[in-house]
Amino acid sequence: MSPLTHFDAGGQAHMVDVGAKACSHRIAIASGRIGMLPATLALIEAGTAKKGDVLGVARIAGIQAAKKTSELIPLCHPLALTRVAIGFETADMRFQDAAGIVCTATVEARGPTGVEMEALTAVQVALLTIYDMCKAVDRGMSIHDVRVLEKHGGASGSFVAPA
Repeated sequence: MSPLTHFDAGGQAHMVDVGAKACSHRIAIASGRIGMLPATLALIEAGTAKKGDVLGVARIAGIQAAKKTSELIPLCHPLALTRVAIGFETADMRFQDAAGIVCTATVEARGPTGVEMEALTAVQVALLTIYDMCKAVDRGMSIHDVRVLEKHGGASGSFVAPA
């Protein structure tokens, strides 16, 4: 295992210097899911939630969150993202008798550091937006399994999470 890079020799947190690193095409894909009552999922799918187009608003929220990641995570570098794509799939969650939605975020940039944090942030905020827009009808929704599925580019190469 590599040493933690966000700590200096004295154990103090610091922002990693990426100035000497080569720029490369970076891609990260993250996903997560939100469990909900089947009736809540039906409202979302029918587009009849009181607050409007739940998935449309969640998509925009996820894209905005990816762009703002360095403002939310203290030691993240601000990056010029070249692509943020947010997708949703309905799913039978197979636990707690819940239906749900899986969110997948793909983030790309050309730069000296990866975009995993941007993809993870996009997923979390998109799922939180779904919760916010539907909490009036289902306060029992729960967010699960947020993780990086793939990462490509940079000196450490590619990572693909086991199934």
